[in-house]
Amino acid sequence: MTATPTPPITTWGNSRTGASFPWGNRLGRLLWGVVWLLLLRPSPRPLHGWRAFWLRAFGAKLGRRVHIYPGARVWAPWNLVCGDDVGVADGVILYNQGPITLGARTVVSQGAHLCTGTHDFNDPGFPLQTRPITVGEDVWLAAECFVQPGVTIADGSVIGARSVLTKSTESWTVYAGNPARAIKRRDARGGTE
Repeated sequence: MTATPTPPITTWGNSRTGASFPWGNRLGRLLWGVVWLLLLRPSPRPLHGWRAFWLRAFGAKLGRRVHIYPGARVWAPWNLVCGDDVGVADGVILYNQGPITLGARTVVSQGAHLCTGTHDFNDPGFPLQTRPITVGEDVWLAAECFVQPGVTIADGSVIGARSVLTKSTESWTVYAGNPARAIKRRDARGGTE
């Protein structure tokens, strides 16, 4: 197994005495929240191009044929990168205080939660820390799984339903459980070994 480099940590402010993010970020999220609530959330399910247009307008970098459903929540579009043919289902939370990258042909199923933020509980100021989440190509994040900050999910990985992924994965491997552990290999055609 190749060692995955530790992703960079970004620390934001003192959470006990003020906001973690600067005014520009907070204003952008306010505007995005209004657009999501009024224009994306009520949009019909087949209008993927409409939602992609607004996500791009707020800085998301999206490949072709990206399907982000109206019930998916994207915290900060400017921290989202998607390859071609990515699907993000209703009920997904992309809590991307830091960058989230979804590789081509990745599927994120209902209720999955990708979280890039945490706090340094050893610091009295309890500062917010962000670590990017990187998801490779041909990955399936099954229903209601949780991916913690700083995890890299290798190409072809499958993360089982309701699993809690705390560590980076090996390619073409199926993971399940809490914490998620490798349970079997998967071949490049999508089957299991």
